[in-house]
Amino acid sequence: MHFNLVDRIIERSDSHIVTLKHVSSAEEYLQDHFPGFPVLPGVMMLESMTQAARQFIDPNDQAESPWVLTQARALKYGSFVRPGATIRVTMTKHKDNDDGSIDFKGDVRLIEPDASENADLPVACSGRITMRPVNTGQ
Repeated sequence: MHFNLVDRIIERSDSHIVTLKHVSSAEEYLQDHFPGFPVLPGVMMLESMTQAARQFIDPNDQAESPWVLTQARALKYGSFVRPGATIRVTMTKHKDNDDGSIDFKGDVRLIEPDASENADLPVACSGRITMRPVNTGQ
């Protein structure tokens, strides 16, 4: 099963990427998390960061080997993300490692349906991740 957690890329540069994902009540993973109080699971916020980093590294999905999450560090969770909200994911490239992996810093910010354009967006998740290409053994 594959969940697409990048609806749109709104900004991309040599150092960072910013993506949006609208969280709909139709999302399958919200049905059981939690009954009566559906919220985006924390692991799905981490996955949204991973997918944004993958889009940064390989925007046209043409890499020989797919890029995967190998490490997550200093993850912090803040605001609940409820259906109807949008998340803005910002991933900034921190460094290229000698082993071919790439370190990123990032955050997931919550955009509530009734938030003003100038509102300070609450952090739903933040942390550091490391991505590397899958070793296919070839």
